[in-house]
Amino acid sequence: MSHKIDDVDAKIGARIRVEREARGWSLTELAEKSGVSRAMINRVERGQSSPTAMLMARFSGAFGLSMSTLMARAEMQEGRLLRYQDQPLWTDPETGYIRRHVSPASGLPVDVVHVELPAKARVALPASAYTFQRQLIWILSGVLSFTEGETFHRLEAGDCLELGAPNDCIFANESAEPCRYAVIVLRQA
Repeated sequence: MSHKIDDVDAKIGARIRVEREARGWSLTELAEKSGVSRAMINRVERGQSSPTAMLMARFSGAFGLSMSTLMARAEMQEGRLLRYQDQPLWTDPETGYIRRHVSPASGLPVDVVHVELPAKARVALPASAYTFQRQLIWILSGVLSFTEGETFHRLEAGDCLELGAPNDCIFANESAEPCRYAVIVLRQA
């Protein structure tokens, strides 16, 4: 299993380098735009460090991409069918948050992601992670305590929330059971 995780880290790192170089940015410029240190960017780009959800959010914000788009570019091949065993899986090394990209990389302007937030886990993401997208959060099982800027939502199984204007967000599972939810992201043209 660790081999697969290392492979994902290498693909993510390579994609971040491609995105940075495509914009003609140095490590210093990406550090300034993302708020991530040059040393950490270098370790991530080389696949030597597994980026946290917060780092991925900072990189995607700096690139003007959604986190889903950045992850899809790193991990997926084009096609209309994405079988379960081929769906990119990423685990946040800090919280154990598991993200599975379930939608194929087709021409549709939507990404569907399945998230499992472990018991007692908390993930905070900056507003920049949401700047270039519209999204829904649909709770599949468990309870999600979701803070969007100053607004708090307690979301239970079956509830579906459309996110508002970009805000700092906190995803928290205060229960003893995992919370599973789908994130549906409309990619902006």
